[in-house]
This record gives sequence, C-alpha cells and structure tokens, in this order.
Amino acid sequence: MRKHYYVLTVLSLFVAALQGVTAQEYKAPALPVISDKVFDIKSFGAVSDKKTDNTQAIQNAINAADKAGGGRVVIPAGTYLCGPLQFTSNLNFQIDSAATLRFLPIDRYPGGLAEGNSFISGTKLHDIAITGKGTIDGQGSPWWPHAKEAGAKRPRMIVLRDCDKVLVENVTLTNSPMFHIAIGGKSTNVTVSGVTVRAPASDDTINPSHNTDACNVTGHNILIKNCDISTGDDNYTCAGGTSDVLITNCKYGYGHGVSIGSYTQGVSNITVENCTFTNTECGIRLKSDRDRGGVVQNLTYRNLKMNNVRIPILIYAAYNAKGEYRNLQKLTPEIAATYPSETVTEKTPAFRNITFSNITATVEKGKRAGLIWGLPESPADNILLQNVNITAENDLGIYFAKNVRLENCKIRTKYGLNKLSVTNAEVTLDGKPVK
Repeated sequence: MRKHYYVLTVLSLFVAALQGVTAQEYKAPALPVISDKVFDIKSFGAVSDKKTDNTQAIQNAINAADKAGGGRVVIPAGTYLCGPLQFTSNLNFQIDSAATLRFLPIDRYPGGLAEGNSFISGTKLHDIAITGKGTIDGQGSPWWPHAKEAGAKRPRMIVLRDCDKVLVENVTLTNSPMFHIAIGGKSTNVTVSGVTVRAPASDDTINPSHNTDACNVTGHNILIKNCDISTGDDNYTCAGGTSDVLITNCKYGYGHGVSIGSYTQGVSNITVENCTFTNTECGIRLKSDRDRGGVVQNLTYRNLKMNNVRIPILIYAAYNAKGEYRNLQKLTPEIAATYPSETVTEKTPAFRNITFSNITATVEKGKRAGLIWGLPESPADNILLQNVNITAENDLGIYFAKNVRLENCKIRTKYGLNKLSVTNAEVTLDGKPVK
C-alpha cells in the first residue's frame, strides 16, 4: 500500500542549526506515516447544507479508514455541521481549503453545558494528522458567557492525550467554546505548523471568551512553527512533564502570551525564537504556585519583537496570591518584601537557568517593563537578560531572585534608563551590583 510521508525539509533543519538549535539541544519530532487511501465524507452520507447533523457520517468515514489500516478522511468544499468525533490511529483528517467543519449549535450539541464533550478527541493513538487549508469553527460565542458559571462545561476543539506522532498543519481554528488545541499527558513527537487560531480578546462584558487557549501542548519533543495566533487566553502553554520544545517564527496577537504553567512539575529545554507579539497581554509568561510547582529550567527566549504589550517578561511563583499581592502591575518592592516564606516541598516552584536575548518591546501606556518574582524560600535563579530593550512607563521589578544579570540592556521607564525595582534579589547591570 502506498504511504504518504510527512517530512521536514533538510533546509529547515539547516536554518534551525544556524539559529543555534543544535542536534544536542533539540531533535525535530518524528512525523506521522499514514496511508494515502481516501475516504470522502460525502461517500458516507455527509451533506453540506448548514443544517444537517453530519456527526455519524463523518465518524463512519473515520471508522472505515481505521478498518482499512488508515488513510485520509477528506472534508471537501462546503460547510458541515458536526458533533463530537473519536479519532483513530493512522488517520489524516484533511479539511480542504474551501471546507468548514462547524460545531453543532449549543442547543443541539450532545451533552451541552452538562458534559462539555470535546469535539475531536483521542487517547493513546499514533500517527495522527489534521491537515488542509480549511476551517474548524467552534461557534463559541453562546458558550463563552457560561465560563464562570458553576458546573458549566464547555467543549474543547482538539483534545489528544498520550499520543505519538501528531501533526496539525495549515488549518484555521476559530471561536472554540474553550481550548482550541489541547494535546497532553505523555504525548510525544508533536508538530503544529502553519496553523491560524482566532478568537476575540477576552473581555468580561463584550467578549467573555475566557479559556480560549490557542495551543496547549504538554509532552516531549514538540515543534510549534509558522503559526498566526490571536485569542482570549494563552497563545501557547504547557504544563509539567514537558521537555524539548521549539517555538519558532510565530505571530502572536491578542492573548496571554507564550506561557508555562500554572502546573509546572518538571519543565525543561524550551526555546522560543523569531516570534512577534502585538497587543498581547504578556509576551513571555511563567506562572506557578506552591501547590502546583516544581523545577522549570533551561529556557531560552531570543530574537523576539513585541509591540504594545502589557508586560513583556513575567515570571511569578505566586499565581494564586490574594489581596495586594494579586495586582502584578502594581506590585512594589515594599509589598513584595512582605510575602511570607513557607517550607520547601516537592511542589515548590523553582525557576532557573533562563535566558532572554535580543528582545525589543514597547509597552502599553501605564504598564510595566516586566516582573521577575520568585519566592522567599525559592528565589528565581540564574536569569540572564542580554540585549533586551524595553520602553515602558513603569519599572522592571525583580523580587526574590539571585544571579540575575542584565548585559547591554536598555530598560527605559519614567524613572530613567535602567532604573530597576529590586528587593531581596542579587542583580547585576553590566557587571555592577544593583541595590
């Protein structure tokens, strides 16, 4: 049987090497190998009339591909309403360029708010692809107002767990009721390439599109490249148990930035490079707390451009802090210094070995240049800012940290050039201690 092989070009690997991602640091994910046999959903009874429920027809096509040992399930031109689908291994789910796969409306969606069934799901699968230049439309706006409602559950668009060799490529994902891509557990060899994700910026009154995260990928050996993302929550995030990640050449708009956390029991070897951020709430955001932390280490952020962001660099280990500690934009050295110490446990957050280099950022009026906030019992450690230029109204705060080094940086605020806000921290600026 003829096989279709998804391969990374030699050129892309050569460029990655030139940018400093060596074979020792990062190995490109293995890509799925899937039969090219075609299963057109129309052959299984799917109808493009914007009213027919095509769930069973599309699931039948998936099941037929599975029975045949794998293949391409094709969504041809048209708009198809659909409910939850169960994926199988050896499946390329291809959405053609003029095709839209649309969630059933909230009043027809199986399980509704009581169950929040995922739209596309699969567990312990291998060799899976979602490809094509078509669109999955979550019709999320009727679901979003229920985000803070007790007991309400909203569907996620793509949910894969403990899967190997996963590719999501070139599709457009819009307006999911909740997360757009959620790949987790012990998933390995995950590539998200050329994907566009769109949801409104989150606003409590106009567009309460909370938790519309674009790309949540937890696991090992992950590549996110050439994506265009603007949503109401994290643009990218991962949780504990994540390692060997490269995020490159992505364009970020509205959202909470490229994040890690808040559960961080073991995160390492992540590189974010050659990306832009415009109107993003955070550029880089590392978040955790004492009940969900662990070691987060060996992170590199380089060659990033940020425009009109609210805070370019944010590292904080008190995600669930209350009261005066909650407002990170207004957290002063005096307030931070009163944060109580606790006994170190296996869940104590530990941020260390983090490099920010060649970063330029302009910050929204009234907002701060950044915040690095460790814990009294677990200071953020070995943080390097090199060739970082930030223009903001308010300060760069560094609290509960050690071995923080600024080299050839220009942090311009209303307080002057490189006037930092420091408490309980060991900081040097071009080799000289900052007090």
